[in-house]
Amino acid sequence: MADQDSPFGRVRRYAKVGASVGGLAARLGAERVLGVRMDRAQHAADLRTALGGLKGPLMKVAQIMSTIPDALPKEYVQELAQLQANAPAMGQAFVRRRMVAELGPQWQSRFSSFDLTASAAASLGQVHRATAKDGRQLAVKLQYPDMASAVEADLRQLKLIFGIYRRYDAAIDTRHIHDEIAARLREELDYELESRHMRLYGAMLGQETGVHVPEVVPDLTTKRLLAMTWLEGRRLLEFKDAPIETRNAIALNLFRAWYVPFYYCGVIHGDPHLGNYTVRDDFGINLLDFGCVRIFPSKFVGGVIDLYRAISTNDRALAVHAYETWGFTGLSNEVIDTLNLWAEFVYAPLLEDRPRRIQEMESSGVYGREVAEKVHHQLKSLGGVTPPREFVFMDRAAIGLGGVFLHLDAEINWHRLFHDLIEGFDVAALEKRQAAALKVAGLQSPS
Repeated sequence: MADQDSPFGRVRRYAKVGASVGGLAARLGAERVLGVRMDRAQHAADLRTALGGLKGPLMKVAQIMSTIPDALPKEYVQELAQLQANAPAMGQAFVRRRMVAELGPQWQSRFSSFDLTASAAASLGQVHRATAKDGRQLAVKLQYPDMASAVEADLRQLKLIFGIYRRYDAAIDTRHIHDEIAARLREELDYELESRHMRLYGAMLGQETGVHVPEVVPDLTTKRLLAMTWLEGRRLLEFKDAPIETRNAIALNLFRAWYVPFYYCGVIHGDPHLGNYTVRDDFGINLLDFGCVRIFPSKFVGGVIDLYRAISTNDRALAVHAYETWGFTGLSNEVIDTLNLWAEFVYAPLLEDRPRRIQEMESSGVYGREVAEKVHHQLKSLGGVTPPREFVFMDRAAIGLGGVFLHLDAEINWHRLFHDLIEGFDVAALEKRQAAALKVAGLQSPS
């Protein structure tokens, strides 16, 4: 483990990843230019193997890409979706050095106890259990060494991958996708920003009895160290075989956790990774990670509601207005029809006033994959489309949450849940609520 965190270890890391990316470029080029048939499935498996032993942003990017429809071919999505944030944790000697760097030589005196063995290891940092001087149980997230340079190196690799894919398949122009992922990843390195996001969610969800947000411990938090109260809970997948009433209760709380902030305050939790929430004994939800948060202008939220109403009433002009509100430009009638196919899939559970599963058609196990492939094929034949930056993580959040509901196999009246949230929607009221919540968290309103 230690040598991977050394300069030499990082050189070896990038050499290994670079070889995989270079191999992808060569094989795709041979397939496109020379007509040599590439075994995509095998190469995707090789790429996952190369990434699987690494912690750091490239693994985070791979997880993100596996949940954005059409960003990569399905063979790569299926492999990258298997990546888990379970890379080896830093050893105790590294933990001590990192804690000294963040809190000074006497750092241990600031806790009643601190477990040097990580309780969880993720892509950008690891979590330790600790006890505060006042007796509170804490979760302390410590960022791995030199992550800023690792992020920049991995984003360069990602840009290369996207460039290769764009030349190979122009159905989706990935430039804005890269820009948006880059911006969110750089934000995730700032744990002081994440602590403000945590306070933001505490303000927005304070009235939700089924959703719980940790409290920040400011005097133990830095840009690379985040201390928060520990929330007890079990992994969500432990409830896959629970009674339907239990699964429905969990799904209801998840829905509220994600969409109350969006429809009331224009804020979305952009990381649907299953490890980012746990389930309490009363089936309430603990939200645990706030690194990837997107704050939208009110008009974007209005566009989401407008598109729902357009699909439900077959109002083509309103659908066009919604797409343009989001930032889509130069839309032909054929492209609009194709985008509507995707919208009809995403909104389908909301259109029927009855309890139902999130996806009732036969599925490959990846939420939305079959519809996405059809949309992708049609967009490619029409010359492609450039998704706006703001659309990237909203789409990802919807698909990620849909995948969680698919795991739970919940049967909910999604129509009524949704209408409870949007009834009487008013842009001015959203802006007022958003401004108040952002003020509490010390955050700026979106431009």
